[in-house]
Amino acid sequence: MDVNIGSLDSCKAATCNDVGCLPSNGTVSTIQSSAVPFNSAEATLGRHLARRLVQIGVSDVFSVPGDFNLTLLDHLIAEPGLNLVGCCNELNAGYAADGYARARGVGACVVTFTVGGLSVLNAVAGAYSENLPVICIVGGPNSNDYGTNRILHHTIGLPDFSQELRCFQTVTCFQAVVNNLEDAHELIDTAISTALKESKPVYISVSCNLPAIPHPTFSREPVPFSLSPKLSNQMGLEAAVEATVEFLNKAVKPVMVGGPKLRVAKACNAFVELADACGYALAVMPSAKGLVPEHHPHFIGTYWGAVSTAFCAEIVESADAYLFAGPIFNDYSSVGYSLLLKKDKAIIVQPDRVTVGNGPAFGCILMKDFFIALAKRLKRNTTAHENYSRIYVPEGHPLKCQPKEALRVNVLFQHIQKMLTGETAVIAETGDSWFNCQKLKLPQGCGYEFQMQYGSIGWSVGATLGYAQGVPQKRVIACIGDGSFQVTAQDVSTMIRNGQKTIIFLINNGGYTIEVEIHDGPYNVIKNWNYTALVDAIHNGEGNCWTTKVRCEEELIEAIDIATGAKKDCLCFIEVIVHKDDTSKELLEWGSRVSAANGRPPNPQ
Repeated sequence: MDVNIGSLDSCKAATCNDVGCLPSNGTVSTIQSSAVPFNSAEATLGRHLARRLVQIGVSDVFSVPGDFNLTLLDHLIAEPGLNLVGCCNELNAGYAADGYARARGVGACVVTFTVGGLSVLNAVAGAYSENLPVICIVGGPNSNDYGTNRILHHTIGLPDFSQELRCFQTVTCFQAVVNNLEDAHELIDTAISTALKESKPVYISVSCNLPAIPHPTFSREPVPFSLSPKLSNQMGLEAAVEATVEFLNKAVKPVMVGGPKLRVAKACNAFVELADACGYALAVMPSAKGLVPEHHPHFIGTYWGAVSTAFCAEIVESADAYLFAGPIFNDYSSVGYSLLLKKDKAIIVQPDRVTVGNGPAFGCILMKDFFIALAKRLKRNTTAHENYSRIYVPEGHPLKCQPKEALRVNVLFQHIQKMLTGETAVIAETGDSWFNCQKLKLPQGCGYEFQMQYGSIGWSVGATLGYAQGVPQKRVIACIGDGSFQVTAQDVSTMIRNGQKTIIFLINNGGYTIEVEIHDGPYNVIKNWNYTALVDAIHNGEGNCWTTKVRCEEELIEAIDIATGAKKDCLCFIEVIVHKDDTSKELLEWGSRVSAANGRPPNPQ
């Protein structure tokens, strides 16, 4: 699932729409286009920023208007090829930019100063944790107010305007405060190029009085910026490959496991080619689901310790060598630090570093280059996959429902499985949907996204909006719990307004089920809403939207038939009512282990 931002061959002339796009070697190539007359409406800071967004592959910007960004929004709207998507709140605009970046490789949002910036901050932090290049643009104070003792609205009442900037410094890789036209061009280009190079969010504040002013630096198509290609240290690469070949070729039953940083390393294809060459059993960590094709002949499922898919953990943890590609071992992915792995058996490949066992370690090595070189040297070894094939027993099916029997969650996901094709994508909200969606078998081309590292409940509503906007040719299937939905429900309105055809399964079990299984209490029970009536009220007869409640399998089958048939061009909202204690067995196991990790007593002083 490598994401190329407007791929361009380095030796091929770019068209006007290709300016500033990333070619396969990681550089940005541009060709000077015809000049824009100075003092024209297009030779302004606002239009320069808009053109840059279009050139890197952004065609939709998610925004919430405020008095400090209104002029900037005028100039973004005026740019051909750039669509402004108005959101209900800044948090969802940020989540939408996150989802869009997952679909298109880069996303952008525009909010107003401080009240908007601090609202979007949580979403930007999530994008940072997931290595997503999100360009967060804030309409800032009038340039004349900097350095004065004035107190402005939308602040905490102090004449210091740096509070917002200081908050963003820890969750973005570059911050640009544009309050002077002389260096605006350089700051904007540096911010955007840094986001692409680092695959992290950036912050750009633009003074509210500057977007409409022409300036000589904006009097033509933007002067190209260059992304210097990252290169591996060749001696280090050869040494790392040599050490890894020696380590793996003497193993009896090695395996390979894909991690979430495969995406940021743009090494998904190289990883699969390595699997093709070496024949090792191939698994993924839960946060890497969707990055590795599950139809691969050696794919054995999700490795997630005690809650792995059937027979996967047994093969991985019994291996005498395992290659992990871009892993993140946190308390959630390690099931409360309970993985049965040994460091001396592991080769850990990060985007720019390789560690073999307890050492040695090799830096300045690109993951993609490492896999390509390694594939030429490893001996083919299919032992682990053969062992998996011997012990594998096909999954059983949920017990058949009696007529009008209350719907069970495992039956729901059995039917969701049948909906998946290469033209669909799954968005899984934080909660039991993590575990149920993890068991879905993804057909070739089917997208899959969830936010495991940050785990912010409510993320999926905005992310669904952004992902669906980024790839309108796919039909998104979102699985959202009722507690999470209550956090961010408003932007179903934006989905309807933009003609999206997503299918939302709202799983109504009366509370924060994932937290119940970690630590129960009355705070995990929420007020029940009439969710379909809420969405009907949001719909209000404008746009295409269809809602229904289902309580049994018969009603579910009928709802899915309508959603994929007569209402295939509508946003479909299906409220699924299930028992409050109906959870996956994986959540029960995972919750008890995470609870134990959270509850560890302090170490002796």
